[in-house]
Amino acid sequence: MRLPEVKEDTAPPWRERGFLRDLDDWTTGVLITCLADADWVGRTLVLRVPRLIADRLLSHSHRLECQGHQDRPTLTPPAPSQSPIRPGIFDDTPVCGRQPLTADRLRLLRSIRATAVDELYSVFSTDCGTEVLPLPVLEKRLAGGWQCFLLASASDLPADVIEPWAREVGPRPEDRESLWPQYPRSAHDPLFGEDLGLAKGARRAAWLAHGHQDAERNLRLLAMARGVRDLRTLDGGYDDHGRSRTLPHPVWLGLLAHAQNLDLEPFEAPDASRWRGGGSGIPLGVLADVQVYTTNADPRIQGKGHSPFCPHSRERGVVADDDLLTVADLLDNDDYDWCSKCQGYAVRRLSDTQLSYYRAAHRLHDIAQKLDPVRGSHDRLDNETITQQLRELADWRPAGEDRWYTSGARRWRRIVHELQAKAEAAGRDTP
Repeated sequence: MRLPEVKEDTAPPWRERGFLRDLDDWTTGVLITCLADADWVGRTLVLRVPRLIADRLLSHSHRLECQGHQDRPTLTPPAPSQSPIRPGIFDDTPVCGRQPLTADRLRLLRSIRATAVDELYSVFSTDCGTEVLPLPVLEKRLAGGWQCFLLASASDLPADVIEPWAREVGPRPEDRESLWPQYPRSAHDPLFGEDLGLAKGARRAAWLAHGHQDAERNLRLLAMARGVRDLRTLDGGYDDHGRSRTLPHPVWLGLLAHAQNLDLEPFEAPDASRWRGGGSGIPLGVLADVQVYTTNADPRIQGKGHSPFCPHSRERGVVADDDLLTVADLLDNDDYDWCSKCQGYAVRRLSDTQLSYYRAAHRLHDIAQKLDPVRGSHDRLDNETITQQLRELADWRPAGEDRWYTSGARRWRRIVHELQAKAEAAGRDTP
C-alpha cells in the first residue's frame, strides 16, 4: 500500500487526522491492525491480511496504490541524504550522530504527530546553545536559515523521572477547598508564601488538567519550560484557525504566580510618613532577578499593565509582545499603571532558595514592626520569643547556600544586630 502525498492540513483543529486524513475508517483500522512493515519516508506500507481483505483493498481503495504479494516484500529505504526523517527525531541515536533539523522534517513531524505543534522541544545550536522552543518557533527560525539539531521533546522525557514527580504531586483532590487553599498570613508559619513556590506550581499544573494523561503531559511541559530563560520565547503565535499555539493554561499557572501573592513591603525603605512606617530596608538578595511579566510596563504607552492571567489580556499566558521586568525593577519605580483587578503582572515562581529568603525576610520585617514604637506595641512584646527568633535569623542563610558573604548578607546581619539591640532595650524598659 502506498499512501498519498502528505499535504498541509487545513482541517479545523478538532478534526485533524494527520497523514491518515485521506483514509476511511475501515482502511485505517486495517492499517493499524495488520501493519507488518513501513517505509514512512516513501509512504509505502506492508500489510499482512487475509485474502478477503486483500481483495477489497485491491478493488476498492481508489485513493491508494495497492499491490498483492504472496511473500512479504522487502522495503528498500531511501539513501540517507534523501530521508526527511533522520536521527534525533524518532529514535535514540547518540547525540554525536544526529543530523541538523530541517523544515521538511518538521513538516513531516507535524503530519505524523497531531500534537507535535503543542510540544516543547529541547534543541541545540552553536549560536544559542541549548534552548527549549515550541514547534512554530522552530519552523520560523529554520525558514531563516538557522541550524540546530533536536535533543528531545517533552514526550521523550523518561518515565523514571516524571512518574515519581507525579506521585509526589499526588492526585487531584475532590474538594475545591484543597484545590485553592488559603495559606497563612503569619510570616512565622512554615507554609507562609507557599503559593509562590515551585511545588505549588507543579500541583496547579497537574490538578487543573482534565485527566491523568493531561496531568502527566502538563508536568512534562512544565519540566521543559522551567529551564527557559525568557518565557516569551514559548509563544508560538496562532494557527490558521485562530488557535493559540502556546502552553496549556495550567502549565502557565505552574510557571507563574499571581501578583497578589507577592508582598515586597519588607524590602521597601523605611518611611516615617506612612502610618505603618513603610518597609524595613531588607536587601532583595536572591529575589532581585526574579522575573515579572506584564502586558505593559511603560507608563508612556496608553493602557494599563495586565497580568498574563487577567481577563483583560484573555488569560492567554505569556506572549512575545509582553514586557519583562524584575522584582528589583518593581522596587526602583512606583509610576507603573497597573490593572486594579490583577495588580498588573505575574511573577515567576520562586525556587527553594528564593522562597526561603522571602520567608526569612518577612520574619525579620515582622519583628522590626513589633519593635518599632510607631508600628508595634511594647505592651504585647514577648521579648524571650523575639530574642530567640533574632538569634536564629542572625545565623540564617538561604536554603541550598553553603556560603553567604555578599553585600546583602552584611546588610542583613547589620539589620539583625540593630533589632537585637532594640529587643534588649525593650526588655530593660518593660517592668
